[in-house]
Amino acid sequence: MKIEFCGATTGVTGSCHLITTEHHKVLLDCGQFQGGTAQEELNYEPFPFDPAEIEYLVLSHAHIDHCGRIPLLVKRGFKGLIYCTDATADLLGIMLKDSGHIHEQEAEWKNRKNARAGRPLVEPLYTERDAEESLKFVRPVLYDQLIELNDEVNICFNDAGHILGSGEIEIWVTEKDNETGEDNTSKIVFSGDLGVMDRPILRNPTIIKKADYVIMESTYGNRNHPDNAMDVNHLVDIICETAKRGGNSIIPSFAVGRTQELIFELNRIYEDPSDPRSKQLADIKVYVDSPMASAATEVFKNNAQVFDEETKDYISKGENPLEFDNLKFTQTTEESQWLNIDKEPKVIISASGMCEAGRIRHHLKHNLWDARNSIIFVGYQAEGTLGRGIIDGEKEVTLFGENVQVNAQIHNLEGFSGHADMDGLLGWLKGFQQGPKKLFLVHGEPDVKIEFAKTIKEQIGIDAIPVNVNSEYELEVGGGVVTMNAAVADAADEKMINEARENLYNVRRRLEDIIYNANLSVSKEIDPERLARINNIILELEKSAINLGSVISESDASENVELTDEQIAELKAAREETIREGKKNKGKKNNA
Repeated sequence: MKIEFCGATTGVTGSCHLITTEHHKVLLDCGQFQGGTAQEELNYEPFPFDPAEIEYLVLSHAHIDHCGRIPLLVKRGFKGLIYCTDATADLLGIMLKDSGHIHEQEAEWKNRKNARAGRPLVEPLYTERDAEESLKFVRPVLYDQLIELNDEVNICFNDAGHILGSGEIEIWVTEKDNETGEDNTSKIVFSGDLGVMDRPILRNPTIIKKADYVIMESTYGNRNHPDNAMDVNHLVDIICETAKRGGNSIIPSFAVGRTQELIFELNRIYEDPSDPRSKQLADIKVYVDSPMASAATEVFKNNAQVFDEETKDYISKGENPLEFDNLKFTQTTEESQWLNIDKEPKVIISASGMCEAGRIRHHLKHNLWDARNSIIFVGYQAEGTLGRGIIDGEKEVTLFGENVQVNAQIHNLEGFSGHADMDGLLGWLKGFQQGPKKLFLVHGEPDVKIEFAKTIKEQIGIDAIPVNVNSEYELEVGGGVVTMNAAVADAADEKMINEARENLYNVRRRLEDIIYNANLSVSKEIDPERLARINNIILELEKSAINLGSVISESDASENVELTDEQIAELKAAREETIREGKKNKGKKNNA
C-alpha cells in the first residue's frame, strides 16, 4: 500500500492524498490551492496521477481548500464515486457552483485584458456547469455509517467538529501478506480539519482509539489560541466601542462555519434582555453580506441532527439560534453597495475570509482608511493573502486600483478559527489508546509542521513525519516500516522556492489589483454485515429525530427506537472488532 501526498504539503490549502492498494486507488480530498496568485497557479498544473484511474474520492468537508478541484478532477477524466457526509453534500453544491462562477468571471476579466494586449485567451479552471456535472458523482452517507468501497477498503466518517458535516475518516485496507499469504488489515485515520472543543453549534471532534497510520492536519501546531481571542465578550466589546466612535465593524468571515457561529454567539446576547450589553447593541444592525453565507445558513438549519446537545436543547424550546431581530441578510449588489453609503454604525460580516475575493474587498476599500472603524479577523489567514498582510502590519493596500491607507483598528481573534490549536491537536492525538506506527503531518506551514513534530515526540513519544513536499510513502501491511519513494527536496531549497513564489505574488498582486474587476465576487459474534445494517438504521433514525422545522420529543423517539444509548455504543464499539475479525476469517477461508 502506498500513500502519495499531492497537496497541503507546503501550506494549508490544496488538500489531496492518494491511497493506492494492490488493486484500487482512493483519493482523500481534492482541494483548491489558495493564498495568492503564486499558490493559485498550482491549480492549473496536471494532477500527479491519472484522474480516470481513481475509483473513489472520500471528502472530509466542504471548504474549498479540500473540495475545490473536484470539478477539475471530473473534467480531466474522473468517473468514480464521491463519498462525504450528507451535510457536506448539501454544502458542496453551494460551494462548487459559486467557485465555478468565480473562475468564469476571472477568466472573462483576464481575456478582456489579454485581448487588448494581443495575448492568447485563457480558459477558466472550470465553470459553474462543470461544478454541476461533478455533483452527479456524490454519494452522501451518515456519520458512523460503515461503507464498503470494495473488497479491500472500508471507510467510516466521524464528526471532526470543524464545520457542518466535517469528518475524520477511518479507512480499513486489507491486503495479502506476501510472506504468510494471509489477509491483514491496516487502519488509516485521516483527521481532515479538526475543530475546537466545546464550541457552539457543533459537537466536539471524535476521539479515535486505534490506528496504524494517521494523516493529520497541523494548522496551529506551534501555538495556542489566546485566551480572549475566543471570547465572544471580547468581540462584543470591540463592536460596542467601535459604534461609540461612530464606526463600522467589518468582519471578513468564511461563508461556511465561521459566519454561522458568529450569528449563534451574537444571537445569545442580542436576544437576552438580562444582558446589559443587549441594550448597547439594540441600535446596531448586523448584516451578513454574502449570498453564499445566506445559502449555507439555510443548510445549517436543515441539518440540526448533527448539532451539539446544547444547541438541540435550544431548538427544542422553540428558539432559532441562527436568527435574531437585528440580523439582516443582503442578497443583491445594490443592497451590498448601500451598506457603504449608510452612515449608521453597523456590523458587516462578509466573505471571503482571507479577503482574496468577494464583497469583503469592497467593504475594506470603504472602511480601512477610517480610524473610527474596526476590522475584526476571526479565522486563519494564509501566507500571501490580503488578510495576512493586514494582520502583519501593512500600512497601505491596493484595492480596485486605489491605494488605501490602513487606519482602522485591526483585531485578530484567531481563537474563533474552526481549527484546533496546538493543545487541541495534542489532546486528540493523546486519545489514541493504540498509537499509530507512523504519523504524517500535513495542512500546515513548513516551519509549523517541523516544530509540531518535535512537540509530539517530546510529549507523546510518537515519531511524526512533517510532509513538506509532495511525496510518496510505501507502507507495510499492518503498520510496519515506512519507506519514502519520492525524492525529497532539500529544506533550504524548498524555503527558497516558497519565498520566490511569494515575492512574485506580491509584485503581481499590486499590478493586477490596479485593473481588478469589481464584479468578482453489540457483541463480537454479530455478523459484520448485519452489524453494519443495524448501525445504519440507528443513524437514519438519529438523523430524522431533529431539525429546525420538526422536533421529535424524547418520549416519541423512545417509542420508535428500542435500543438504549448503551446498546448503541456497544454496537458501534463492536463494529471495529468485527471488521478486523471478519477480514481475517475471509482470508483464512480463501487460503483453505
